[in-house]
Amino acid sequence: MRIAILSCFYPYRGGIAQFNANLLNELGKTNVVRAFNFKRQYPDILFPGKTQFVSPDDEAVPVESYALLDTADPFNWRRTLMEIKFWNPSVLIVRYWMPWFAPSLGYICRNMPDSCKVVGILDNVIPHEQHFFDTPLTKYFLSGLDGCVTLCKEVASDLLKLKPDAKYKVLYHPVYSHFGEKMDRAEAEKALGLKPGMKNILFFGLIREYKGLDILLSAFDQLGRDYQLIIAGEPYGSFDQYQRMIDKSPNGTRIKCFTRYIPDEDVKLFFSAADVAVLPYRSATQSGISNISNHFELPMIVTNVGGLKETIADKGLGIVCSDSTPNTIAKEIEGFFKDPSIRNTLAENIRKENNSLSWGNFASTLMDFIQNEI
Repeated sequence: MRIAILSCFYPYRGGIAQFNANLLNELGKTNVVRAFNFKRQYPDILFPGKTQFVSPDDEAVPVESYALLDTADPFNWRRTLMEIKFWNPSVLIVRYWMPWFAPSLGYICRNMPDSCKVVGILDNVIPHEQHFFDTPLTKYFLSGLDGCVTLCKEVASDLLKLKPDAKYKVLYHPVYSHFGEKMDRAEAEKALGLKPGMKNILFFGLIREYKGLDILLSAFDQLGRDYQLIIAGEPYGSFDQYQRMIDKSPNGTRIKCFTRYIPDEDVKLFFSAADVAVLPYRSATQSGISNISNHFELPMIVTNVGGLKETIADKGLGIVCSDSTPNTIAKEIEGFFKDPSIRNTLAENIRKENNSLSWGNFASTLMDFIQNEI
């Protein structure tokens, strides 16, 4: 089968590009697959991070792709459409995670020939930061799809609100396996300059308002002197509000900040040094961070929002907080460390779950959905 994937690939960086590369490689084992990349993903003014691209010192694996789509140039969309149509795929797969992409991707999806099945992998249907134009734009995009794949039931529910007749499949996010093996804890702590012998809590990933770092900082204020908080990730916007909280915190000297993009080769340092990852999100669908945690068999403490309970707590991969308040999060952290059997049980559950969350299983189920259900 000839499969075109239209989304971001190397040299773009981040979890979605990494997901796409893994899917490309897996589908390519039994199909002819071509990656159609963005020529311009976002205008710089809309991108709050430092750069959209891998750095020269990143150990990212290059992916062969065709850089075509400029999402900000409507005159480019037809050219991109014609290039994809000329390759004559039998399936077009597109990724969708925010309404910015709806006009360009929607135009292409709606104008593909009937002989090509168009499938959207939907990270989000309703975005974390909402605007009045989100729903009409997303409906426009969804109207061009023959089938939809969501990564949790929460997103599937959002999908059906906008497209009640959608043909869809829930496929859980596979485990990322390209970050290397877990390393010796003491070695990781030394490399990061952490104080040894502490109870290490990890907040990892892009720092955005909805991810609740401020909630975790308030919770950390309530913990004892044997706890250490590791913050690792690039701020999307200003870090000033968080820095002010750290400066005022009675536990501020035990908060270690690595406020930068974490390249793939350094990810194992943080997850090897940590005892638990905390995801104090205000809203969520699913989280790629949980799949990194699963790879390193690191238990999680999460808030009860979006698909986190479904994908983490319901499977015994972590602890879900009854609410998103600092008091509750602090109590759950303390409870996790008081009973060593909790960590052992969660780690064993993660090992079992990882066996089913392979890229091979994801690709096989995706192809069955495409061939037999749409």
